[in-house]
Amino acid sequence: MQKKLSDDLNTTAAHAYGRERPSPRTTPALTIVSHPRPQRVGERLLLEMLAAVGRTASLSRNAPDFSLPGAGMALPLGDPFLSRKPVQFEPGTRGRLRLVVPEDGTQVRVGTQPVRGSREFTLEELAAGVPLELAGRVVLLLHLAHAPELPGEGDLGMVGHGERLRRVREDVRRVADLNVPVLIRGETGSGKELVARAVHQHGPRRDGPFVSVNLGAMPRELVAAELFGVQKGAYTGATQARAGLFRSAHGGTLFLDEVGEAPPEVQVALLRVLETGEVFPVGGQAPVRVDVRLVTATDAHLEERIHQGLFKAPLLHRLAGFELHVPPLRERREDIGPLFMYFARQELEATGEAWRLTASEPQAEPWLPTSLAVRLVRYAWPGNVRQLRNVARQLVIGSRGLPHLRVDARLEQELDSAALPLPVPTLSVLPPPAFDDTPEPEETTPPRRKPSDVGEQELLVGLRSCAWDLKATAERLGISRASIYMLIEKSSLLRTAGDLSPEEISRCFHECQGDLDKMVQRLEVSKRALRRRVRELGLASA
Repeated sequence: MQKKLSDDLNTTAAHAYGRERPSPRTTPALTIVSHPRPQRVGERLLLEMLAAVGRTASLSRNAPDFSLPGAGMALPLGDPFLSRKPVQFEPGTRGRLRLVVPEDGTQVRVGTQPVRGSREFTLEELAAGVPLELAGRVVLLLHLAHAPELPGEGDLGMVGHGERLRRVREDVRRVADLNVPVLIRGETGSGKELVARAVHQHGPRRDGPFVSVNLGAMPRELVAAELFGVQKGAYTGATQARAGLFRSAHGGTLFLDEVGEAPPEVQVALLRVLETGEVFPVGGQAPVRVDVRLVTATDAHLEERIHQGLFKAPLLHRLAGFELHVPPLRERREDIGPLFMYFARQELEATGEAWRLTASEPQAEPWLPTSLAVRLVRYAWPGNVRQLRNVARQLVIGSRGLPHLRVDARLEQELDSAALPLPVPTLSVLPPPAFDDTPEPEETTPPRRKPSDVGEQELLVGLRSCAWDLKATAERLGISRASIYMLIEKSSLLRTAGDLSPEEISRCFHECQGDLDKMVQRLEVSKRALRRRVRELGLASA
């Protein structure tokens, strides 16, 4: 039993991060999102003792110490409004993690919900991240993490220390010194150009030019001329010869964003450049030799575009000499606090108020209010890092001259409208007995309930806990299977397999290599219904 939490942590981390073989170093962690001393945002505490031997971890005002991953200096939370009497983290029932709050200790909230006695979190909830507010002064994110990066590894210009971002850094280091094309995939606003610059700056071409172009922003009829150059008089308006972006990037790196938008004739020319190292200027008769490393990026599902006849398969194979996947911000919530403070610092420096982030008064109110910090880590961030930067700018400018950040009603409503669901309490009792090796009793079937008694968040947690098996979820919640269908249909948080577009299913199928269980975890729909959709699309004979 003492090894169960550690084993389950590794299994869950493997699903959460898409790894086939779990790391033995996965452990619960706490990352500071808001603190009266803003410079402490991003510091982390690994609760390694929980994963290692099933012991209890304590957290109070005076201990243990938090530090930035890879840094030497470490300090306790130290806020005088926090109690010296510690809250406890310990192994819970059936592989969960239990938070135990003493009656006369620090007030703890999960989001906005107070914790009385104890509360348990599933490993799926830990993988997503759970915001904990302490005494209205400090916000911590409880999540899963791996061991910190070693000192000297560097951040490669990327802010954050979450596991997903760490894997991106590792991939950049693996490929940067190789002369192979790199394809970067990720949602819009997730930071693909930043990753491309890291590949360039840490490779042998770092002293050469880095030329960036967004193909989606170019008029289609001018793309070829802009990329490959043009001879004078090649077409109406070509009043002078131009070298083109490939020759401008000679000896360095050319970054093509939104490569999926390249017109067919440009795709053919790109394939020729990759195969021969030569470009043909528009209107020219002779090829021009270029020495360029090509890095491309897309938020499109290129395999689906190939199926639709919009993208050439041989070009994809040549572009993807090595693939990098940039995670969306909602999958790296432990990085939201440090990223927000990074962007806020830039705006404060522009307004002459950077001193607000150097507060040292122990009784000062947090510059980033805890209610706002919780909203930031719960928000789904459809625009990813770019959207977070814009929100930070809006908040800083809108709060100029004020001692703390102020959120207007419109932004507050926006952040609440797309908030990720909070965990539903599984326990609210007095602190349970200490962890031991005695077998867990079998769960009894819950009493029958009315469907109206089951809230949306409880339904979501039940579905996730049962791996989206509707029959098992119905038994767990004490309602009929027909009621499960009805509740899903009415829910604003959930969708059915029928709501998924063919493109989304196809993209997920290829990214999960046809593993239906992985697809269910990612798409969060019924396995049976998803299998039917996969068959209908001809993706597999499941």
